[in-house]
Amino acid sequence: MSTPTCFAGAGDRRSFLKMGAAAALLPAWFVEECRSHDKPAPASSPNERPHIALIGCGGRGRGIAQEASRLGNIVAVCDVDAKHAAEASKQLKGAKVYKDFRKLLERKDVDAILNGTPDHWHTLVNLAALKAGKDVYSEKPLTLTIDEGKRLVAAVRESGRILQTGSQQRSDPRFRLVCELVRNGRIGKLTRITTILPAGPHRGPFKPAARPSELSWDFWQGQAPAHEYMPERCHLWFRYWLDYSGGTMTDWGAHHNDIALWAMGLDRSGPATVEGKVLVKPVAGGFTAPAQYEVEYCYANGVRHRCLSTTADTIFGSSERGAKPDALHHGVKFEGGDGWIFVTRGRSEASSSELLSQPLTSPKVRLYVSNNHMGNFFDCLRSREAPVCEAEIGHRSASLCHLGVIALRLRRKLRWDAAKEEFPEDREANGYLAREMRKPWTYDMI
Repeated sequence: MSTPTCFAGAGDRRSFLKMGAAAALLPAWFVEECRSHDKPAPASSPNERPHIALIGCGGRGRGIAQEASRLGNIVAVCDVDAKHAAEASKQLKGAKVYKDFRKLLERKDVDAILNGTPDHWHTLVNLAALKAGKDVYSEKPLTLTIDEGKRLVAAVRESGRILQTGSQQRSDPRFRLVCELVRNGRIGKLTRITTILPAGPHRGPFKPAARPSELSWDFWQGQAPAHEYMPERCHLWFRYWLDYSGGTMTDWGAHHNDIALWAMGLDRSGPATVEGKVLVKPVAGGFTAPAQYEVEYCYANGVRHRCLSTTADTIFGSSERGAKPDALHHGVKFEGGDGWIFVTRGRSEASSSELLSQPLTSPKVRLYVSNNHMGNFFDCLRSREAPVCEAEIGHRSASLCHLGVIALRLRRKLRWDAAKEEFPEDREANGYLAREMRKPWTYDMI
């Protein structure tokens, strides 16, 4: 499946026109360039609205379903927590409730699914949906392991279905602008990238508690090892346990590290080496994902990429910082021979204002244009074009984060073969590319 270098669908155009104050904060030349893509939205009838189902009805799941409801009909919801499912059904005008996603996927009238499940369920749900002939919008990180990502990419190619990864910064014009500037040499030869992520919680130990009657705890745990129920393992808190996720490295890292790869043109590849350092050890009996850490990636093009969770001062010295420190707690900084550019949600700045304000002349690289992530997904349902963050891109972004987690666990420098997607002659590290799946929650269930 090929990716167009520049594509803006109807949903994207409408969204940019509505950006208002946000667009006003972008350079005038870039705003005009974005508006050049604006065209009237094609007329559509209610019968042309796709039928969509939501699987995973927590806060984020209901959030993306609300976005999708403007563009399609949400006809079904599914969750192993009956309370979450009921809340979603009420919010979405009586969508039919399911407990087992496999039963939902038997419906012939469902065109696509929204996957808002916890990270350890993403791949099995996505694979089952593809097998059932459904298109997929999946929350990030796309996978729990690198092996899962390889399987998913192959399944998307074989099925010919559309899969959009929920890395929505790809549909933020500010991030696209900075990536285009870096790709076109605005800061000279790129030498260093720093991605700073929020630190995770450092808490514990936790005690087992009575399981809520509305929750199927065994189903929720799925492929992960079985544990006694405790509130701090479930729902919002799952991402801070290595059984289910990778902490802020795979949570916020799937956003900012994705932008790092996009700016290098390596979003279908990866680093040559990775090394990690845990700065604060987890509390015994508490969250297992490192809360504070540093990871150093090196790429074949010579770029060094530091990913860390700590204070903003580690990126910006006092003489460089042009905004309050608390406004710079996460983001991406690109450094080159001619200066630096920093970007985060809602703001970008540079060592010289001209780096952002001066238009690109005869750019050699133009990036895929999407100004609304959900709108881009729905546009691609109609056009069958690849979305801005298709499966392989989502897999590679997740893989970069998984590599960081593996390096933090092994605490030594690792070599990585991005083409073969393995650690050369390193049996111990390769043992982390996949995980044992607890029966019956394995690939056989789909």
